[in-house]
Amino acid sequence: MVIMINGSFGVGKSTVASLLQSRIANSRVYDPEVVGSILMRLPKWVKLRGRGTDDFQDIDLWRKSVAAGIRLNRLRNRGPILVPMTFDRHDYLDEISSAIRKFDANLHIFCLVASLETIQQRLRKRGALDDSGAEWVIRRSRECVIAHRDPAFGQPIDTEGRSAEQVVAEIMAHFSG
Repeated sequence: MVIMINGSFGVGKSTVASLLQSRIANSRVYDPEVVGSILMRLPKWVKLRGRGTDDFQDIDLWRKSVAAGIRLNRLRNRGPILVPMTFDRHDYLDEISSAIRKFDANLHIFCLVASLETIQQRLRKRGALDDSGAEWVIRRSRECVIAHRDPAFGQPIDTEGRSAEQVVAEIMAHFSG
């Protein structure tokens, strides 16, 4: 089983994934952002199709690496793979979810949602709006809040005014019935 946890920056994806890992036996968190960060830091002479924007999701190799990384984790660990990741483009989410379903049809996608004000408050609290990348994070979180009104980005899970524990309980309820 693969559980993708979609949502805006600052909505609580990583926190929820970590809590889920402590509750789901043999589960493992796989964060594809690590590979994206590496690809963005490669020298410019390394030509990557889709590179040139401010988002590693535009790099074809990164999108392919997501499914490959999940598959490798499935081979090493037979338990569920938990994937916290921000998607606000249907084509990218569809490309990656289709690739995952080729090796694991048991894919669940949840989308954590909250108001822009709540997300920005959470980002401020963790210091994510204090550095040079703050403008990018604010712009992207605004785009995500709008996009994630569409349930095609995953089963909506409202995080507004709720603790991470409450959000995890709601996600777990989807698997107990």
